[in-house]
Amino acid sequence: MDNRDTGLVLNPKFDADGLLTAIAVDAASGEPLMVAFMNDEALRLTLETREATFWSRSRGRLWKKGETSGNVLRVVEARIDCDQDALWLRCEPAGPACHTGADSCFFRRIEGDRLVPAT
Repeated sequence: MDNRDTGLVLNPKFDADGLLTAIAVDAASGEPLMVAFMNDEALRLTLETREATFWSRSRGRLWKKGETSGNVLRVVEARIDCDQDALWLRCEPAGPACHTGADSCFFRRIEGDRLVPAT
């Protein structure tokens, strides 16, 4: 077992693209809000400012959640998994988390081969 797995030193294990998966959940309800990716700089900025910043793969740049919409995610707690390759962010959202305007990006349920609104 690697010391990364059990130790108390932050030592993120970025993938070949230099990214970690970040899962944001509502701190009050525990409901999932969104999944995004962070590089080293996004992680550093998130921990320093307590506002979620990600690496946008589509834009090819850093992206602070809410930078244009105002719907920032204030990070209440950041956790990292055992092998330090995924983050769990407990957040207080300042509005909808999804770019569609939905509170969560997980607003549809899979039923067979179709999607239905999750209520």
